[in-house]
Amino acid sequence: MRMYDIIKKKRDGEELTTEEIRFVVHGYTRGEIPDYQMAAFLMAVYFRGMNERETYDLTIAMLESGERLDLSSLKGVKLDKHSSGGVGDKITFVVLPIAASFGVKIIKMSGRGLGHTGGTIDKLESIPGMKTSLTRDEFIRIVDEIGFAVASQTENLAPADKKIYALRDATATVENLSLIASSIVSKKLAAGADAIVFDVKVGSGAFMKNVDQARRLALLMLDIVKRNGRKARAVLSNMDQPLGRMVGNSLEVIEAVECLRGEGPEDVMQLSFTLVKEMLDLAGVRVNLNDIESMVRSHEPLNRFKKFIERQGGDPSVVDDPSRLPISRDIVEVRADRDGYVARLDAEAIGRACVLLGGGRSKKEDSIDHSVGIELLKKVSDHVKAGDVLAKVYHSKRSDLNSALSLVQSAYVIFEHPVESPPTVLEVIG
Repeated sequence: MRMYDIIKKKRDGEELTTEEIRFVVHGYTRGEIPDYQMAAFLMAVYFRGMNERETYDLTIAMLESGERLDLSSLKGVKLDKHSSGGVGDKITFVVLPIAASFGVKIIKMSGRGLGHTGGTIDKLESIPGMKTSLTRDEFIRIVDEIGFAVASQTENLAPADKKIYALRDATATVENLSLIASSIVSKKLAAGADAIVFDVKVGSGAFMKNVDQARRLALLMLDIVKRNGRKARAVLSNMDQPLGRMVGNSLEVIEAVECLRGEGPEDVMQLSFTLVKEMLDLAGVRVNLNDIESMVRSHEPLNRFKKFIERQGGDPSVVDDPSRLPISRDIVEVRADRDGYVARLDAEAIGRACVLLGGGRSKKEDSIDHSVGIELLKKVSDHVKAGDVLAKVYHSKRSDLNSALSLVQSAYVIFEHPVESPPTVLEVIG
């Protein structure tokens, strides 16, 4: 079998066999296939696509490239939740403690942010002392005790994905449904959960710009998971504007705590409750929204979040005293230049502004400033008067402040006439 022949076959739009796909993935992972041939293969897939069977085989080949987490020591259904990435997405910190409070076990391997989307691990590491690199035994022990744990992805789980993704990122072949689905699902299957809920973002701040694209991705991922004998659901959620009012690492931790107190923004609470309900349903726990609201009011999820921080080496006092988090005191206000209603708040522009402030990465090697971010005082449908503060920008010495301010200002579009507030949850699939 030759890589040259496989590249040519896919270039000409032909269907690859299971053996050919395994040859490509395993050969590249072992270093037997050079980057230039793999890049040509990825570009052929990007333009010619893969059918469902090829996509499934690609996922399984990537899954087979490394270890699988053995969760057999944990009793009951093990759950996982994945977000396709967005701006202001602190949902993991809200959903996991609430769902765990109903007695289920949740395992969560997360990544760092790259580009305009924030990373769960970066946000967690804004908490002083927080440890996100856990051994397998540490990870399982914390899940057993608290009900959930959040750790950075290990080198040994689906290593093919890490190597292939780096090449996709460098060769403009990221936005392909088969490549996206196999990347996400191979890691989720390797992590060992029995059931997975996917939060697929749709809009300007997401990979999927429209509902049709997002639905196709969701159905593809659900098919792969179910063919592998696991349960799955997908929730399509709006990412045309940022989620919640805080964007930036420490700021998002603060907002997550507000949500666990039952005092968070309506869009974050609505999406969190929807995801909790779907996760619990997959685990055979039947609850309604009133049950979830009552659980939040009991403060059990908040206390569980404190224990989680403490067990992973962090300072749990940040929950009661947010000033212990690194938050910049240098703040610039962005104001409305006319009367009217916020008609648009571009999520991607806000995300890019946060990167310019130092709160995100343009390259994987970039360091993160946990103290910076953006507080959105006005969102779509809100009425404003000229001079009203639209947003507060938290910056530091390393921030490209002028460029960030320009982006935040341009993200807001104000109309004279009232505008309806957009829905947060667009669809539940599966």
